[in-house]
Formats: sequence, structure tokens, C-alpha cells
Amino acid sequence: MLPASRTRILESLDDTARVLDVGGWAKPLARADWVVDLMPYESRGLYGEPDPVPERFSADTWLRFDICEREPWPFEDGRFDFAICSHTLEDVRDPVWVCSELARVARAGYVEVPSRLEEQSLGIHGRGWAGWSHHHWLIDVEDGAMTFVFKPHVLHSDDRFHFPATFGAALRPEERVETLYWQGELPAREMIFTDAEGLDGYLQEFRDKNRHLCDDRVTRGRWLRGRARWPRRTPT
Repeated sequence: MLPASRTRILESLDDTARVLDVGGWAKPLARADWVVDLMPYESRGLYGEPDPVPERFSADTWLRFDICEREPWPFEDGRFDFAICSHTLEDVRDPVWVCSELARVARAGYVEVPSRLEEQSLGIHGRGWAGWSHHHWLIDVEDGAMTFVFKPHVLHSDDRFHFPATFGAALRPEERVETLYWQGELPAREMIFTDAEGLDGYLQEFRDKNRHLCDDRVTRGRWLRGRARWPRRTPT
């Protein structure tokens, strides 16, 4: 989660607010009263917990549950004042269902997902593919709604659809993610393409729209690398 978002969320919650962290296993939010995740409580914290504060959740309020099971989560409507779902939707098989349950059990919340700038850049998670190898979805966040497109293999191999690794390496932290604060509802849908031309157009349009960013970063990166190789002149 972006540090600025984390700070904003913590400062906005009073001590009586009931908070749910959905998919927080690797880095659970200590402020959360409940956590729901497929992984067990004892194995939490793969990425560490930066807040030097006690965890409000416990083994009793850590719910091990498949959030995509198409069964209502075992919480009543509006149980939570705020729900956090950070870097989870891109990993799961049914993010649209997860969004619907988030909006059912919480009155408001925050979602953070990888941006398409990152997911359509080579070299993010290794050579030869774009974005993170284990992510299932490309995600657009616009006008308070989320659109999911299944991440296709052609994205990795066709230069029309991805940015070079030099661009991905130069992305700033806030460019690597999309964020959404929501209240009351969390609209989400899957966009499905029935022909290759439609999918190709979706991928290429995004790359072309952001090509100016790519060209500027790549050109500057080459200039800086070249400058570093110039021989230094000794003052006379």
C-alpha cells in the first residue's frame, strides 16, 4: 500500500471504527479488527508489518476463507465501517465477486491494484514477460468503477502492446498502482473480448495513449547512461 494512502486511512479512522482487511496475509494492516484470507493466521507477515503498533486482530478474528467461493462472506450487511483490499484483486479468480462482497459488508473502503503502466511493462518480474507473472488481470480504475480484463499471453510477445523494460524500471511508486476510495458501492465488471482485433485494440490503445511518457523516460534514461560514460575533464 502506498505510504500516503496508509497514513490517510489511519488518520481518518476513529478508535471505534470497525475495519476489515481483505487479502492482507502478506502485510496485514495492524489497525484491522478482522482479516479474511486464504492463508492461515500463523503464517501472516511475509512482507513484514511496518507499523510499530499492536495488532487489533487476533487468531479469533482472522478468518481463513476463499473469498471467491461464490458464497456470501460470513459477515452481515454493513458490518464494517471501512474495508481495505490492497494488491489482492489482481491475484484472485473472481475479482468482480470480491468487489460485490466488499460493498455488501462494508460502508466504505479503499482498493489498491497494480496500474496498467506496470502490468504492460517488460522486466517488472523478470525477463520475457510484462508485469507480474502471477497476476491474472489488467485493471482500469475510472469514474469510481473498476474494469477487469483477463491478462493475455500475447501481451508479453508483441511490441505493439507493451512498454520496454527501461520504462518499467523508471516508474514512480504512485505510477505503479491505481487507487480507489469508495463509499456505498464499488462498481466492478469484467470486459470480455470475443475476437482478437478487439483485444489487440484494447492493449495497443493504452500503449499508444501513454507512448509520450515512454519516449520521454527512455530517452532520458539513455542520455543519463551515456553521460555517466563520458570521460571527466580535469579542470585547467
